[in-house]
Amino acid sequence: MQEKTVINNLCTCFLLRNPCRNMLPQWAAYVSLISPQVKYFRGMLMSLFQFTSRRLASQAYCGLKASSSKKHKFCLEMARRSSNMADFREVFAKAKHIVIITGAGVSAESGVPTFRGAGGFWRKWQAQELATPEAFARNPSRVWEFYHYRREVMLSKHPNPAHVAIAECEKRLSKQGRSVVVITQNIDELHRKAGTKHLLEIHGSLFKTRCTNCGNVAANYKSPICPALAGKGAPDPEAEDAVIPVEELPQCEEDGCNGLLRPHVVWFGETLDPDILTEVEKELDICDLCLVVGTSSVVYPAAMFAPQVSARGVPVAEFNMEATPATDRFRFHFSGPCGTTLPPALARHETEIIS
Repeated sequence: MQEKTVINNLCTCFLLRNPCRNMLPQWAAYVSLISPQVKYFRGMLMSLFQFTSRRLASQAYCGLKASSSKKHKFCLEMARRSSNMADFREVFAKAKHIVIITGAGVSAESGVPTFRGAGGFWRKWQAQELATPEAFARNPSRVWEFYHYRREVMLSKHPNPAHVAIAECEKRLSKQGRSVVVITQNIDELHRKAGTKHLLEIHGSLFKTRCTNCGNVAANYKSPICPALAGKGAPDPEAEDAVIPVEELPQCEEDGCNGLLRPHVVWFGETLDPDILTEVEKELDICDLCLVVGTSSVVYPAAMFAPQVSARGVPVAEFNMEATPATDRFRFHFSGPCGTTLPPALARHETEIIS
């Protein structure tokens, strides 16, 4: 985790001091040589390049507020942070296009294991040791055990009040000609379970697979996903690998393929789907209110989304258990469990007209 923080900081400093985006691929290559422990963050850097290559160089400084200049210059004034819910509610009541960015914190309240930080192990491995193309190539059986365990856990989890508040807000505002879009880093599909319709899952889904042979992507809710994984995937450190033959692991069901399936999630060392990033950019460009819910704001490129919105003068509200590196760039910050702070923030405002 220390290496991850170092690389994220290097990314930020690089973008702030060197707005020449054409250098980012070379920078990513350089970082990947620093040590074997950080090579997987090259994919994160390349995703960052994908996103920033579409933006103005001046927007790379994400902590700046937009001034009123017709030339769209950015002033050096940081946003003044407020925890006044009444003030936020007034902004919310006027917003026509709301973007909500969510991270692991919103799902943690549903009992979803994050596999991050102290104690974030499956058996004796951390997620970044298993969620890589290299790990899958070396030992697809072990990686599938890990993801089978996660899938089975999620089948028993349910949306919490934060997920429900977001879904209900989207449904209610759609009847008023207003829109809500959720951009999530989570792969658990709890937003979908709660009823969210306009959803961009930038890191993929536990319940989708992709064929390593033909590339077909398909939804898959089977439990177990294949007979050989039934009863496998116990997270206990003493548990032994099942060592399942490749031909018994999940296979593609497209006619004549039978290729090995992999989870359709973005692994360390991989870039985000460019089509999804295009959709994200479009939503960020047109939103007039942004909420950041349950995210640490340290994983790129997602950590850039809200600060870039704030940089053009759009109100951003952060809902998180604690302050993050981006907190001082936002207009609002509400501390506490998302399931407690978010529902009253998104509830029907007295000025809303319900038809």
